[in-house]
Amino acid sequence: MDIYVDTANLEEIRQAAALGVLDGVTTNPSLISKEGEVDFHAHLKAICEIVPGPVSAEVTATDHDGMVAQARTLAGLAENIVVKVPCTVEGLRACKSLSDKGIKTNMTLCFQPMQALLVAKAGAFLVSPFIGRIDDISGDGMELIQQIRQIYDTYGFETKILSASIRHPMHAVQSALLGADVATIPYKVIAQLMNHPLTDIGLKKFLADWEKIRG
Repeated sequence: MDIYVDTANLEEIRQAAALGVLDGVTTNPSLISKEGEVDFHAHLKAICEIVPGPVSAEVTATDHDGMVAQARTLAGLAENIVVKVPCTVEGLRACKSLSDKGIKTNMTLCFQPMQALLVAKAGAFLVSPFIGRIDDISGDGMELIQQIRQIYDTYGFETKILSASIRHPMHAVQSALLGADVATIPYKVIAQLMNHPLTDIGLKKFLADWEKIRG
């Protein structure tokens, strides 16, 4: 499973990249707004210089023509830009238009399996089921991952399943077990993936015993 970091913060991206396991980045207007008054396009270019893998950048238009126009601009910023487009009727049309032009899309805000099937038919590179937001309304986000995996495997779709809106380490564990191709994870959760109290206890004991040997 590929690991993306879900942030627009350059320092967090650098820290994640330094771990040696980072495959890409996802951003959205909400994440970029947290970075203060930045030049949107320049900020995306800076991210792309840190990470050679896919960097998702989202359109803000809601109509087909507007999405396609914005997507062309975004795709022109760097070779590794993947354009995020919403799972709407207009977004589906834009996905097909962009895919036909060789522009990779990440179909975002996916909340049900038929959205995932249709965008795969339209040539999406990624589909992003938002599992945390489903859980927030007492649904089962992981069930959606399982449903999409079954549909894609049954019909041979090549669109990658990107598990998004990850809230905690168990979301990442379950995404890996269910066969998500990618998980996009906040940096603080990525750091938590390497934590376990028995690791800390074991290391403390080994170091204490080493001091005895030296002593």
